[in-house]
Amino acid sequence: MSPTLSRLHSPAAVQAALEEFGRIGRTAFLAKYGFGKSRDFHVRNPITGQLCDAKAIAGAAFGHQFPAEGPLKASEFSGGEATVVPRLQRLGFEVVRVGEDWSAEEVDATVAAYFEMLRLEASQTRYVKTDFNAALRENLRGRSKGSVEMKFQNISAVLNGLDLPFIPGYKPRVNAQLLLRQAVQRFILENASVLAQVVDAMQEVKPAGEHTFQASVVEPPPVETVLMVQGARASRLPRKVDWAARDEINRKLGRAGEQWVIGYEQLRLNEAGYPELFQQVDWVSERLGDGAGYDILSLDQPGVHRFIEVKTTNGGYSSSFIISRNELEFSAEAGDAFHLYRVFQFRDRPKLYTLQGNLTRQLHLEPIDYRASFRRKVGS
Repeated sequence: MSPTLSRLHSPAAVQAALEEFGRIGRTAFLAKYGFGKSRDFHVRNPITGQLCDAKAIAGAAFGHQFPAEGPLKASEFSGGEATVVPRLQRLGFEVVRVGEDWSAEEVDATVAAYFEMLRLEASQTRYVKTDFNAALRENLRGRSKGSVEMKFQNISAVLNGLDLPFIPGYKPRVNAQLLLRQAVQRFILENASVLAQVVDAMQEVKPAGEHTFQASVVEPPPVETVLMVQGARASRLPRKVDWAARDEINRKLGRAGEQWVIGYEQLRLNEAGYPELFQQVDWVSERLGDGAGYDILSLDQPGVHRFIEVKTTNGGYSSSFIISRNELEFSAEAGDAFHLYRVFQFRDRPKLYTLQGNLTRQLHLEPIDYRASFRRKVGS
């Protein structure tokens, strides 16, 4: 297979090249790989914010992905808008035309515009995204509509990484520049009351806006690998804007989601040819309370149980959620009989994806709390 740039498809390889660039310096890096200084495009290291020569990074990244073949030489591919730029952008990296990097003022204006749209989104006030884009670009330095869209997607990724609500119409795009991540966190810390209002509005429980259950089922999101700064401390934000935690403790929202799932189960059993089995569905959490490790006991066919744990949010597709130790252990014990139903965008047009079986094999799990006591348990 020929060593062509189209075979470069590893974000990790690009990141490795960017880190090498930062570690040994621009002059040594270009000399090592035989490239000249870029006259047109730089690619940004999303961790440090450093701008690096785009063509040289692409060539070196090829070698990181295919060590047996080695890096691409400058003469083996052309750089520019038709080749290197779309390839690096497709892998999730920001490419900047030389001399046109975003200033702090531009980033702050973009963050402010995003949060105004988020406020309108939370209050279910109609607005037009393209109008916001056009108005913002009047105060930026010749930015394209697409570049502004990408920045909005970067902001969604930052918020999603902090377990905070984001605009569903701007799918999270990872690898946001350091300056943007800092600006988002600064806005959150300086406007905590505004963000709390957003979270409160999005926590409002309304009747589900759609009951066409069949069209509501989607595939679960993939587990993504997010690059973190070595040794960096985790962001700590006011607890009152912990989006996932508020979803979990909002019992009214959870109950409404469970009711919606019961309607979905009725349709599912009817379509499976077992309408009579719906009479055996048991809303366990309503009858006995939490603690069983699941919320609803349904069936797949006569005598075959389906244990359903329901997690509901007004947030978007990839919103994080909280799983108890009891629920995790039960998912492992029940095996394929266990189903987690994740209901999202509940107040607008509810959608659903499911995870079947042992959850520890399907999710990235991060411990967030500890039980403190003065008794240490040891084995006999």
